[in-house]
Amino acid sequence: MALQTSERYLIEAAQAGDLLAFEALARRHEALVYRVALRMLNRPADAEDATQDVLLQAWRALPRFRSESSLPTWLYRLTTNRCHNVLRSLRPSEPLAAELASGQTTELEVEQALRLDAVKAAVVRLTPQQRAPFVLREFEGLSYVEIAEVLETTVPAIKSRLHRARAELVSALSECR
Repeated sequence: MALQTSERYLIEAAQAGDLLAFEALARRHEALVYRVALRMLNRPADAEDATQDVLLQAWRALPRFRSESSLPTWLYRLTTNRCHNVLRSLRPSEPLAAELASGQTTELEVEQALRLDAVKAAVVRLTPQQRAPFVLREFEGLSYVEIAEVLETTVPAIKSRLHRARAELVSALSECR
């Protein structure tokens, strides 16, 4: 309860133009924004840029935030929308050959790195409409209802997108074997 009261106070102060209050909110939620951006974009530099863009957008839009949803839910929405825009303009990411070329690695480490790269590549190949609910469900642990709220759609639509995303991932990963 204290956290909710504290957050509500910070939101109201930031909406009134208090930059320090917004900075406190940004510090509190920056990791959430970055985590979602990284999982959707699969590149740390792009995720960092998206995080900064989302926080700037949040500062500008905060006066219009009405607390109809929680601040994290609103930030998830801003983040997924920003990532969709970034994904439209990005080239596919390169595999981790450069990472493997530097330093000595064991055969097991190489195998694990290649598997991880295959999973990341499969997730990156999902459409943005599949990737966003997949990341929010599997990595962020949001419920179907929460995901539907973030993405402004229905629970059946989310279930359908997740079903298609999982089927795509199974298909893509079975091809890697």
